[in-house]
Amino acid sequence: MKMKLLLFLSCVLRVSAAGQHEDLNISGCSDSEAEEMYTVEGEELWYADFQKGGGVSPQPSFIDPITFSEDVYSNALASRDVCRRNLGIVRNATRDIPLEQDPPSTLIIYPRDDVDLDQKNTLLCYVSGFYPAPVSVTWTRNGRNVTEGTSINVPFPNKDGSFRQTSRLDFVPQQGDEFSCSVHHAALNAPWTRFWDVERTQPGVGPSVFCGVGLTVGLVGVAIGTFFLIKGNECN
Repeated sequence: MKMKLLLFLSCVLRVSAAGQHEDLNISGCSDSEAEEMYTVEGEELWYADFQKGGGVSPQPSFIDPITFSEDVYSNALASRDVCRRNLGIVRNATRDIPLEQDPPSTLIIYPRDDVDLDQKNTLLCYVSGFYPAPVSVTWTRNGRNVTEGTSINVPFPNKDGSFRQTSRLDFVPQQGDEFSCSVHHAALNAPWTRFWDVERTQPGVGPSVFCGVGLTVGLVGVAIGTFFLIKGNECN
């Protein structure tokens, strides 16, 4: 397997002490790939799509979007060129040092919305804890490879220096459907695969679980409060 050396730079653009908000600019490159991204609170605001030759703002339509000028993409191209020059310098300096590799530590597949048959939905395959970036993700539906309706975001750095990515598959669920997402990474000897099927999914399971946990925590709090109340009365 051919090894890749990647160079990433992350810098905090602004931190607001009053509200603890954090803006982040992430630049990265390899010989064949590059990344330039701006985020706030860990959410993507803008990233450079070097394949299509422009910037992308994956912000939801229901918010007041933050806009970026056309100069941002030109700056991203310049950053990519600088990164690749620096990559050559780093490669020469670390020629005899083996590259560190960490396989993904987390792999989760789940639907974005409650599942209703014949209604459009999106499956998400969340991968985290790997180094270096990126990973690649492949999808299957009922044992057959699927490429239509798939996408994957750019790598995002975790605080421990590892990375995370999320792949998406747009689909219309049918009774009996089974899906899988497989993660490929240089540190894995074989792809890591998770499965998800329509029959095991029930609408509203998420809210029910959270309500159950909240009720349990509430009952525990009542029990602890009662215990200390009784002990306080005994002392008096």
